Amino acid sequence: MANRLQFEDSPYLQQHRENPVDWYPWCDEAFERAKREHKPIFISIGYSSCHWCHVMEHDVFEDETIAAFLNKHFISIKVDREERPDIDKHYQEVHMLLNRRPGGWPTSIFATPDNKPFYAGTYIPPHTRDQMHGFTELTKIIADKVAANDEALFKNADEIQGYLGISERPKEATHINDRVTENFVKQALHNYEPAYGGFSVAPKFPHTSTLNALMTIQRLAPDPKITSMVTHTLNNMQSGGIYDLVDGGFCRYSVDTEWLVPHFEKMTYDNALLCELYTRAYRAFGDESYLRTATETARFMMGFMMEHDLFYSASDADSEGEEGKYFVYGYDEAVSALTASGLGDEEAKRAAMRLSLSRGGNFEGANILRFADTAREAWFDAAQPHFAAVRKARPYPFIDRKVQTSWNAMMIRALFELGRHDRAFTEQAVRSLDALLAKMRPEGRLFHSALIDREPKVEAFLEDYAYLGTAAIAAYEATFEEHYLVLAQQLANKALETYFDKGRWFFSTGEFVTEAESSDSSYPGAVGLVVDLLLSLGALVEEKYRRFAFMTIEYYSAKLARTPIYFPYLFNQALRYAKEERIVKATAEALHSIAPGTITYPFVRTKADADAEGYLVCGTQSCFATAETPDALDALIRGSLG
Repeated sequence: MANRLQFEDSPYLQQHRENPVDWYPWCDEAFERAKREHKPIFISIGYSSCHWCHVMEHDVFEDETIAAFLNKHFISIKVDREERPDIDKHYQEVHMLLNRRPGGWPTSIFATPDNKPFYAGTYIPPHTRDQMHGFTELTKIIADKVAANDEALFKNADEIQGYLGISERPKEATHINDRVTENFVKQALHNYEPAYGGFSVAPKFPHTSTLNALMTIQRLAPDPKITSMVTHTLNNMQSGGIYDLVDGGFCRYSVDTEWLVPHFEKMTYDNALLCELYTRAYRAFGDESYLRTATETARFMMGFMMEHDLFYSASDADSEGEEGKYFVYGYDEAVSALTASGLGDEEAKRAAMRLSLSRGGNFEGANILRFADTAREAWFDAAQPHFAAVRKARPYPFIDRKVQTSWNAMMIRALFELGRHDRAFTEQAVRSLDALLAKMRPEGRLFHSALIDREPKVEAFLEDYAYLGTAAIAAYEATFEEHYLVLAQQLANKALETYFDKGRWFFSTGEFVTEAESSDSSYPGAVGLVVDLLLSLGALVEEKYRRFAFMTIEYYSAKLARTPIYFPYLFNQALRYAKEERIVKATAEALHSIAPGTITYPFVRTKADADAEGYLVCGTQSCFATAETPDALDALIRGSLG
């Protein structure tokens, strides 16, 4: 019999509707009952494509005995972290406070009947093992202590509650100068893994903001060490494994150092950020393979993850109850796909070796396609459709059809970036932006998320304003239609009004007042994005927005100066503020004629001026030079810098 979650929109909550656990969604009724019946609260937070969330569901929440105990002694609440990131951020802070290390998903929180947390974990096995408390034993201990009004437990919960909340303002500000840039490069080199690229060993994440910041530094002052870090990483990521050579698109992360075995879920934000990154890398380094990877990633998103011009949030790692089953190949079926593409038997076997294929497999007896070195060979173009045909006979992993404003805005921005090389992507970006605004900003009120075929219910957070605002700036510079600038200004004004306090930014100000992230985690923190938006408006609309950007950079400057590697997107914007931004003004037609890559200076905005003659080069407060042709712009801009 289905539980209360059957009435919820969230695909993640719907996945748990048949659990024997008497789940509540996040609601007043659950907390009122916990107080009334003096029962501890169990809060489980996850998302629909989370592999370990599925494992805990199978191991724990589908167990009739465990569920019966929970139902008798606890009030159990399920939360979709993508639907309610404000709740998730609050309890990730709880996890960090209690465990002195970051959490993850599933997040498992135990709280007193008045919802004061005292225990936080992630995946908890059904029974104690390897010195790790099992769910069965842990819930028995907690239920007994709460029923007995254990003084130590309730005192501990009160103390934890006292530590939660908004931190004090920083006591100092630090000037962002060239030394901070040097520090960023040193820290990147320290974290760099030289064998396969990237900035960790295992698990290995793409770290797009770090790579973007390094490319900015490289464009300001070329350095072969930086070029090597960036290109070696990009080459290895696109060789397969974490990158899907068959359907296109990137998986969430690699569980190994080699980028070979991914966590097979595909998130909209990863693919948006990597599509944008590879497009920029193509312009920076001229490697055609980067443009191909960006294009394939965009086509994957448009072909597999888009409906009515809007992008779903994620696809699952699992299918038919197994992780990665849709994506992998048996040796014989892979060789058959190669021979079907026109290769002879011996050629196909050599090609299989090049693709890291073997009879023993490279992942649980099956094979993940990855080129043994970083060069994709020409024969793969003919083989790819045959590998795709094998997959078409398999069930596709579950897709979470939730639309999130911030993540859609990321993908739209990436399409505008790619559209500089293929106008078809610009046209798609415009359609997607129009669809997003129609669905998620009805009558000017911005929302955070909704199912593709449902009305939005969850109000927007800072990241929605910031990402959508930067997408509007990208739309303006792709089309030079003024209404996009107006939109960006409206979003920035609302964000300043709602979330800004003398340099500090809040992620949410409703039920949970949570500080915005200045660091980058799964994707760039909202603080860096809102500074990006403010600096763009300061250059294109009104100088006052730069003052708000400066106040923000100043507020976060002490932490940023000490460990800039933790804040790569914000660091990039601080560097942008410290250097001199340039604005190129010309007619829209003239601006469209500037070929991508013509201007190498990284901090340039373009603004249409119907009365302009030639190309006018301006600072944020005055204009001072004119170029007759686009080819003269880069030298003129660099020559104008102090």
